[in-house]
Amino acid sequence: MKLGGLRTRLLLAFSLLVVITAATVAGGNYVQSRTVILQQAQDATARVLVDKATALYPLGPLPPADGTLGRISGELSDRDLSSLVLYGDQASGSGQLRSLISPELREQVRAGNVAWQRVDSGGTPMLVVGTRFTVVLPGGQERASGIEAYIARDMIPEARSIDELATRAWLIGGAALVFAIGLALLAARGVLRPVRDLGDAARRLGAGDLRARINVRGTDELAGVARTFNETAEALERHVEELKRMEADARRFVADVSHELRTPLAAMTAVADVLEQESLSGDAGRAARMTIEETHHLTRLVNDLIEVSRFDAGAAALAPEEVDVAEVVTASLRIRGWSDEVEGDRPAGIHAMLDPRRLDVIVANLVGNALRHGEKPVSLRLSETGEWITLEVSDRGPGLAPEVLPHVFDRFYKADSARTRSGGSGLGLAISWENARLHGGTLIAANGVDGGAVFTLRLPRQGVAS
Repeated sequence: MKLGGLRTRLLLAFSLLVVITAATVAGGNYVQSRTVILQQAQDATARVLVDKATALYPLGPLPPADGTLGRISGELSDRDLSSLVLYGDQASGSGQLRSLISPELREQVRAGNVAWQRVDSGGTPMLVVGTRFTVVLPGGQERASGIEAYIARDMIPEARSIDELATRAWLIGGAALVFAIGLALLAARGVLRPVRDLGDAARRLGAGDLRARINVRGTDELAGVARTFNETAEALERHVEELKRMEADARRFVADVSHELRTPLAAMTAVADVLEQESLSGDAGRAARMTIEETHHLTRLVNDLIEVSRFDAGAAALAPEEVDVAEVVTASLRIRGWSDEVEGDRPAGIHAMLDPRRLDVIVANLVGNALRHGEKPVSLRLSETGEWITLEVSDRGPGLAPEVLPHVFDRFYKADSARTRSGGSGLGLAISWENARLHGGTLIAANGVDGGAVFTLRLPRQGVAS
């Protein structure tokens, strides 16, 4: 059970509520019952003292004669009661009881009250009750006789009853706690099941399972949340399916248009080649050169679009073979006439299972991008680390702005919004990134410490696992 989780909080809340309630009820009952038990014992003992004292009237002459105090003490005592009778400095009865009588109790008795107090005598709870005797004058008036009578009894039965009450209170509290924990577990199960189902469905939905749904149980708030989730998931599924359909239509349109453009482009390229052989001058020459340049640009764009459509359709495949990476890189630079424009260390003997055509495309796009948009010298360095090979292409230009870096490999992204036309198709870096991913590698764009853009290609030596 996770600490701080909803189940734990429910358990603590239910347990705390029931414990407080049980403690309040049981504690109140205990205090009330204890008060009643003690009060009944005090009242009963006081009645016994008053009844026995009343039966002793008349007391006889005052001051009392020898033996009167002893007679009174004897009448007040029995098997359960010990007594003490005082008259001034005279006393008769239990000497131990005298040590239990406090000055406060004697003061209340002398004031004419039937008073009592509970005391502890060697670990035994005792109840001491006192009263004073009065004499009736000839006119019917009463006055104090000076005789004080005290009786004492142990309260062991009452103490046992109070202990039993305390034990019952603890048992009730313990049973209430067990009941609270059981009730909290049942409540937590009822609350957490739909919450857990909602969490599982949300995780499945986040993982791409658009058919994730929740079984709706009941009509409470959690059931309302489940229905809302299902409605949201259904709407999301419809929108995603529509987007997928639109994306598939767009990919198919691009692929179809690109393929359809190949035939007229082939004818235009042939015408452009013928025009390129002619030595035209003036306006005709300028028009011919512009036509040739735009035809080549359109051809590259169509070829790149066809390549992108293959990636989108999942039809792009590798044709790996054992190659010397340095030879492939050098050949790619030599074919495009860039050998003298690119420096760097490219040691021979680094072999890997790669698709040479796709590696050539990556090198051509990275180096061409550095030559067009960076500043010379452009550097291309090849290295190996364990089962990985690394190609790093850098230039000495201004580098890439921070807001540009996250979008470098986006299709048709223009770092300079004012630059609407360039020598490339706007898809070169995106195609390079796709080719790196197809090999099971990575392509990362960054800025160098000394300035300029740095593109780092890392490819596995053995190629992607089949």
